[in-house]
Amino acid sequence: MSDLVKNRRAFHDYEILETFEAGIALQGTEVKSLRAHGGTLSESYVMVRGSELYLIGSSIAPYTYGNVHNHEEKRDRKLLMHRYEIEKLRRQTQEKGLSIVPIALYLKKGKVKVKIALGKGKKAYDKRAAIKEREDKRRIAQELKGS
Repeated sequence: MSDLVKNRRAFHDYEILETFEAGIALQGTEVKSLRAHGGTLSESYVMVRGSELYLIGSSIAPYTYGNVHNHEEKRDRKLLMHRYEIEKLRRQTQEKGLSIVPIALYLKKGKVKVKIALGKGKKAYDKRAAIKEREDKRRIAQELKGS
């Protein structure tokens, strides 16, 4: 399982509660472009429309060797999951006010998969506390290593 694209902001902006794996409907040139690490997930999110999931705001760069049939860079891409999982996500987002955030695009057995997560948005003071805690851990580890 090799990561093609990661969304590092997701862990900074959200408290991740639960993760899921979803397939994604892509065109051929999109897969080739992703294999060349030509994509971003920053500023993207997942939305439930009807009984389907869509990845919105992600960018997959046009394939450099593509022709007139090359894909559109920013478009809504359908995510593939079981209906009961989609309903679970819909309930969680409506009742508890959680967000569905894409974390990574990766290859699994030759297919592109999306790792999505239910996340609760962090406030500014939560972000500062997380940074302070991480720096404290790093400082303690360095002091233990030095002595």
